[in-house]
Amino acid sequence: MKSTKLINIGILLTYNSENKKMELLKNTDLVIEKNKIKEIGSNLGSTDKLIDCKNCLVTPGFVDPHTHPVFLKPRKKEVLKRLDGYSYEEINNSGGGINNSIIDVRLSSQKQLFNKVKSRMDQFLSLGTTTIECKSGYGLDLNSELKSLSIIGSVNQSHQIDMVATFMGAHAFPREYKDNKDDYVKLICEKMIPAVSKQGIAKFNDVFCEKGFFNENQSIKILTVGKKYGLYPRIHADELSNSNGTKVANIVGAISADHLMKVNEKGIEYLSKSDTICILLPGTTFYLGKKSYAPYKKLRDANIEIALATDFNPGSCYIKSIPFIISLACFYLKMTVNEAIKSVTFNSAKSLMLDNEVGSLEKNKKADIIIWKINDPIEIPMNISNQIISKVIKNGSVVFKS
Repeated sequence: MKSTKLINIGILLTYNSENKKMELLKNTDLVIEKNKIKEIGSNLGSTDKLIDCKNCLVTPGFVDPHTHPVFLKPRKKEVLKRLDGYSYEEINNSGGGINNSIIDVRLSSQKQLFNKVKSRMDQFLSLGTTTIECKSGYGLDLNSELKSLSIIGSVNQSHQIDMVATFMGAHAFPREYKDNKDDYVKLICEKMIPAVSKQGIAKFNDVFCEKGFFNENQSIKILTVGKKYGLYPRIHADELSNSNGTKVANIVGAISADHLMKVNEKGIEYLSKSDTICILLPGTTFYLGKKSYAPYKKLRDANIEIALATDFNPGSCYIKSIPFIISLACFYLKMTVNEAIKSVTFNSAKSLMLDNEVGSLEKNKKADIIIWKINDPIEIPMNISNQIISKVIKNGSVVFKS
């Protein structure tokens, strides 16, 4: 039985689920055995292998709970339009946005999309993400949505990163249903969701509840049907306008409500009375050039649990870096570094219902670990443009080093 010991850890920063708070341990060691954390402390005895952390920072691997990685190519023309002053809403209303990715996904082969997604997972892993949620939602017909989920499942089986699949047939209305929206909702509920459940890859079901996309009643229907088929509900809520997304989250018992840039006091009240975790996506606000970030402090003060994610996608947020998201969270949401680290590790894992396996450095959890080149957590948000990750360990093995 091979074992590995991380020695000369300057600071180990992690959430402690027993004490229910962030914990900072100095000058400690960590032993890995059978891909899991066996012990943390000093005088831990000999092991087969040593990794010298050089008195630097060690944290859990990142958990990214909101991404859209199954697409063929980024929507470059839309970025150019935004540079000319067009808003996301204007681009979408003129026929762009999500629908511009659909034709490519429908026409692409499994191999083409597999290679694209695999390459993106390589990049996520090099940036410290060891577990990632991946949505479908750029096919928006039965076969293409099943194809997208199949690709997530296939890459997950062949890649070191752990991928959690979410069905998102309710991402937008495809052009062929522009004038028959209720028929598309019917297709999702009567055809897509049963087939997705039978396929057995997706764990979650997500809806874009927003003006111009899926309204309150449509969202409730889709998420309720998904629950009947064993898919846990998630929701894009109150991103571009106050869409009553938090009300929907409360009604269906959503695991997460994501975005929330436009959430109001009533919405915060709904969330405070539920177990829903709020996933904030400051990268999207930044990428779209908007000034209204989600009200982190109001949500925190209402005792709502907060996670952070990249929202990586081909149009509105082409960001894969959780360290950059930490910078945005600290500088624009006014999170402390410890709050931000907790939000991209333990709380993110909890939003994927994986907090018993990943998200913190604790005994018997997976050995998903980042060894940094820095020795103070504040240096993570400070180093916006620098590569400051030394090694990424996934399931006990070094999968990236620089």
